[in-house]
Amino acid sequence: MSGSLFIVSAPSGAGKTSLVNALVEKNSDIRLSVSHTTRSAREGEVNGQDYFFVKHEKFAQMRDAGSFLESATVFDNSYGTSDDAVMSQLQLGCDVILEIDWQGAEQVRQNHPDCISIFILPPSKSALEQRLRGRGQDDDEVIARRMQDAEAEMSHYIEFDYLVVNDDFDQALIDLTEIIGAKRHSLSIQKNKQAKLLIELLA
Repeated sequence: MSGSLFIVSAPSGAGKTSLVNALVEKNSDIRLSVSHTTRSAREGEVNGQDYFFVKHEKFAQMRDAGSFLESATVFDNSYGTSDDAVMSQLQLGCDVILEIDWQGAEQVRQNHPDCISIFILPPSKSALEQRLRGRGQDDDEVIARRMQDAEAEMSHYIEFDYLVVNDDFDQALIDLTEIIGAKRHSLSIQKNKQAKLLIELLA
């Protein structure tokens, strides 16, 4: 039995990484796909755990070879999801979450129309800017650019299946968990998972 594929997207600063990490930590049968990226590792990030950090040349080689399920360029750096890594986890029956932007989500839907996509919004623009500044990683010019890009990215919320507002972290995590649970209990999943029971009950 194959697992389900989930996409979680959000503008930078909306809290998707923290939410997804908390979700995966509480659910051992959910796998978070680790993307390849050309950007430099931030303090505390671990290669192979947070991202696979690769040179631009290596990334281009993989992209040209068709190794990525999706890829995109964001803030002058490239990101891509390994097709083989995702497919192997799904075939093992694990659910897989892709933490990607709307461009990547669009690419994945073309090949996996049965995937479930979730968009996370901040409670307000001011809250988003406050979170970005709270990281202490960017100057005013970069913050302004991220805010501008966030507005453009948030306009694509309509393309997703579910919408979650990350105002209260615990509630947003509950919302995400319920979405995952709804998919797992859908008829298309359960009729295969409970095949023996259904045969017995209807015999």
